[in-house]
Amino acid sequence: MKLISWNCQGAFRKKAIPILQHHPDILIVQECEHPDKLKYTNEALKPEDLLWFGDNPHKGLGIFSYSKFRFKLLDKQNFQIKYITPMEVSGGSVDFILFAIWANNRDDPDGQYVEQVWKAVNYYDQLLSTGLNILIGDFNSNTIWDRPRRIGNHSTVVSRLAEKNIHSIYHRHLGQTQGKEEHPTFFLYRDKKKPYHLDYCFASEVFAEKVRQVEIGSFKYWLKYSDHAPLIVSFDLEC
Repeated sequence: MKLISWNCQGAFRKKAIPILQHHPDILIVQECEHPDKLKYTNEALKPEDLLWFGDNPHKGLGIFSYSKFRFKLLDKQNFQIKYITPMEVSGGSVDFILFAIWANNRDDPDGQYVEQVWKAVNYYDQLLSTGLNILIGDFNSNTIWDRPRRIGNHSTVVSRLAEKNIHSIYHRHLGQTQGKEEHPTFFLYRDKKKPYHLDYCFASEVFAEKVRQVEIGSFKYWLKYSDHAPLIVSFDLEC
């Protein structure tokens, strides 16, 4: 099972082929156009299932299945938390809850970015405490921006998830430390001298034990497409 998260920085219809060459089973795309704007001139680009969320038809959150996986929105949705959307994923060797994430809510006075993730972790507390969960996407956050004595920063999100035995796959598999990541996922203004790690995949222990590979796309290759590089996580699980 391969999951890929990539903030494409808009115009996904022009950038689908490069990311699909990595053969994702599930693809999460931030800043993705509404599906009505996507044109599948190549049948191989057409997903088996998809969901999309957003207020702007040019930039939303798209979730695509290129496998037997199927998506079903949960009844307990809080659409005021943007954009963090839990859904049931079925059809593979194991069913699980997927939280597709693009933490970006300019209208929330409490905070636009990591505060959205913090609110989601608390709102969906019961859901995260039971079953199998994967949270993946653009968190727009890092421990380096923690505000002292503030609840709801990046470190408190990591700690709250750890209490539920949900951990960052990248950090665990590659032996990385929060805030000291060796592999950036974002380059401000597409400048190699301004690197940050903003994209994450957190998963329940069952998944963490079955990680096969974790990859971060190279700056040199992905620069021409986006200010983000894709996060690619492969598990030893059949689809």
